[in-house]
Amino acid sequence: MIEAILRVNHLSVSFDTYAGTVRAVRDISFDLGPGETLALVGESGCGKSVTCRSVMGLLARNARVEAGEILFQGEDLLKKSNREMRAIRGGKIAMIFQDPMTSLDPTMKIGRQIAEAVTLHRKVSRGEAKRRVLELLQLVGIEEGEKRYHQYPHEFSGGQRQRIVIAIALAADPRILIADEPTTALDVTMQAQILDLMKDIQRKTGTSVIFITHDLGVVANVADRVAVMYAGRIVEIGTADEVFYDPRHPYTWGLLASMPTLATEDEKLYAIPGTPPTLIDPQPGDLFAPRNPYALEADKIAEPPLFPVSGTHFAATWLLDPRAPKIDPPEAIRRRARERGSL
Repeated sequence: MIEAILRVNHLSVSFDTYAGTVRAVRDISFDLGPGETLALVGESGCGKSVTCRSVMGLLARNARVEAGEILFQGEDLLKKSNREMRAIRGGKIAMIFQDPMTSLDPTMKIGRQIAEAVTLHRKVSRGEAKRRVLELLQLVGIEEGEKRYHQYPHEFSGGQRQRIVIAIALAADPRILIADEPTTALDVTMQAQILDLMKDIQRKTGTSVIFITHDLGVVANVADRVAVMYAGRIVEIGTADEVFYDPRHPYTWGLLASMPTLATEDEKLYAIPGTPPTLIDPQPGDLFAPRNPYALEADKIAEPPLFPVSGTHFAATWLLDPRAPKIDPPEAIRRRARERGSL
């Protein structure tokens, strides 16, 4: 069995706010293999970004890690000093943020910005740094690197700026790349190009990727495994095929049913009723129950554990308890499985 490069064990993170304590991440566990892409999927506020900022050591001052460990190559990042984390951050674990314009300095030429990322983690001459910058520009698909090296961010399109941000993240050959909604600010065509680029880069470099998104459709052809998060917990995790074509959690059913397909062209898209909870002193029971049309009495009493569906597929729903009544998924989910089987 291949050893995971990253292992998150029973992580819980809270925020102290004027309204009370927000339990943003609640006892989550997952691992990431070498060269693997894991997608963290869920609505805004479900804990995806907090999880990854915990890995990076970039939590806000009012955040508190209540429990758990984050093992990178066997060492617990939560026990590292700020100085040790600065060496890891960017050098071994890098992050791509949502809006490239907030990541780039508008007053500095992009060649210099990428070169700074190179020299921060490598002791190289100015000439070697420039050669590395030109290599990175070529890797992320920006042509005429010598000319582009001397241009400012405003001289690039949105998609090109995101490519530059990716080049900065790759400057020190990180082992893990965390992409936080990297295509949200782009149009559909640019989204597809950036996703294809990331797949190509991963194939060439062997970098492991954690991809954060609220849109399951974005990661359909990118992720090896998918972890669906709701209210600070992982409610379903499995291979991409398992989560997309054999989902077991009603929340995953809702996310998939809300995705447009050719078959739903003339149908009204499904929307999950209600809104996510605030996570301030959460009540007992399954926090998805108020929005779940398939909720059982057990959901009002206790949160379900992650029940095994297969050796790689788990879902936290009382519907998988042997004592639960048999409930079929919605027609949109069954149709997706049928279409998959007919391919």
